[in-house]
Amino acid sequence: MTPVLPVCRACDQPITDPDDAVCLGHEMGSSGPGWDLWAHRAHAHLVGPDPDATRILARVLAAKALWRA
Repeated sequence: MTPVLPVCRACDQPITDPDDAVCLGHEMGSSGPGWDLWAHRAHAHLVGPDPDATRILARVLAAKALWRA
C-alpha cells in the first residue's frame, strides 16, 4: 500500500519531504475519526482558523450572552 502524502493547508500541494511537514492540529470528522491538518514549514504562519467556524461561534456566543442578560 502506498503511503498518502500530507497536503499543505495553505497552498494545497503535497508535502514530499517529511522534515518540511508541520502538523497544525486535528480536525474532527462528523462521522469518523477526522484528520490531521498539515502545512509546509514555510507556510505554517499563513494558516488561520476557519472563518466560517469563527463566525458561527461568535454568533452563538453573542446569542448566549444576550439570552442570559
